Amino acid sequence: MTKLLKRLIILAILIAIVLSIFNNINFENIKNQLFRKIYKLEYAEYVEKYAEEYEVDKYLIFAIIKAESNFEEKAVSNKGAQGLMQLMYTTAEEIAARLEIDLNEENILQPDINIHLGTNYISMLIQKYENINLALAAYNAGSGNVDGWIEDGTLKADGTDIENVPFTETNNYVRKILRDYEIYKDIY
Repeated sequence: MTKLLKRLIILAILIAIVLSIFNNINFENIKNQLFRKIYKLEYAEYVEKYAEEYEVDKYLIFAIIKAESNFEEKAVSNKGAQGLMQLMYTTAEEIAARLEIDLNEENILQPDINIHLGTNYISMLIQKYENINLALAAYNAGSGNVDGWIEDGTLKADGTDIENVPFTETNNYVRKILRDYEIYKDIY
């Protein structure tokens, strides 16, 4: 036997061993475990409670929280949006008044209150626009902007041309939430 042939046989044996090891590994399970570290279900007790109450898919709420604050309950944006669901205080005040929740500068950051208000708000937007795409655009850019885009023909009222959102940040936001929403549904 030549030296080259011996090396090829050893290499073939090593490849066979490595392949047999990889055949016993469940890559789908490993992928899901890794994804679950990134796509968390933190604050599930509040998300599930309010998602059920306001008839919104809990995975949509998790996707919003991931995009808005990445589960940092004390998060405050450079524009002043606060908490897990990044609510502007004036918007949170309006929702809290309607729901008869006593709101102040401290408790807006409490997960229970922030998720309650944010879930109610996205639920209202979904009901108003009758689709998630426009509701997400309104959650990010405001209903006034979305209403204007529909009025002037920039967007269709059915939200099928959401890629036409003129604000780059909002356009990217909607795409990110929709992507993360699908990932949440896929891994859980």
